[in-house]
Amino acid sequence: MEIKQVGVVGCGFMGSRIAQLFAKNGFTVVASDLNDSLLKKSLNAINNRLKKDIEKGKITANKKEKAVGQVRGTVNLKDLAECDLVIEAVFENMDIKKQVFSDLDKVCSPETILASNTSQLNITEIAGVTKNPSRVIGTHFFAPVQTSTLVEVVEGTLTSSEVLKTILAIVRKLGKEPLVCKDFSFGLLANRAFTAMVLEEVQMVWERVASPEDIDKALCLGYREPIGPLKLFDVLGIWQILAISEADKMKEVGSEKGRLHPLIKMMMRAGYTGGEGKKGIYDFYKDHMKD
Repeated sequence: MEIKQVGVVGCGFMGSRIAQLFAKNGFTVVASDLNDSLLKKSLNAINNRLKKDIEKGKITANKKEKAVGQVRGTVNLKDLAECDLVIEAVFENMDIKKQVFSDLDKVCSPETILASNTSQLNITEIAGVTKNPSRVIGTHFFAPVQTSTLVEVVEGTLTSSEVLKTILAIVRKLGKEPLVCKDFSFGLLANRAFTAMVLEEVQMVWERVASPEDIDKALCLGYREPIGPLKLFDVLGIWQILAISEADKMKEVGSEKGRLHPLIKMMMRAGYTGGEGKKGIYDFYKDHMKD
């Protein structure tokens, strides 16, 4: 199947960057968000990031204008009807994602591939709200989208081999390396291993072994991490996602694994969720734990 037009549902931190990636690689993109205000913010962000790429010498002004022109915004899912591929990048919540896929199933062509950018939720369960679950697949892009090489391609139980083959080709066309995994692994590949490391860091903060900054610095210097994992979770607001997904994780891996750390629970209750303009574990340590 040839993919020419791509839809992106949810153009926040990840969605707008995924839309930008496809546009830079010559695809026509229909970017969808909840309202005009959010959509305008997302399109402005794409434009500004491409301007910075010009300043860094990564693209020319002509290529920047061409990429911007490839993206069309909408607040109406019906405008995604002619897309060959639609990628959902809304908040990491199963009920929200199911509603999006149910709506897309009604408006998109039966041949349209429906993909989720989920980092941990079950693709087969998401696909269950559609009439044809064989066309549903996971495409988990990593932040920063423009420079990260990996895309986890998540094969649901009912995902067709043709859909898998098409997505693998598209990911490679974007200059990324796809790794295929089954959707019965909660947290997929990289995040499952990475989260275990982060939670060990959280335990070290809890024990006051050192500050979050120094624990992150040890990993950056010792293992060449580009950014400290705790800092990354602060920036992306992953603490909140971990807290919300605890029940799903227990259902998937059993009660003996993956218990949410009490420090994260304390942070959530105090409003230290991380994310744009919000405090995370760095600030919680300074405000409430540092002697």
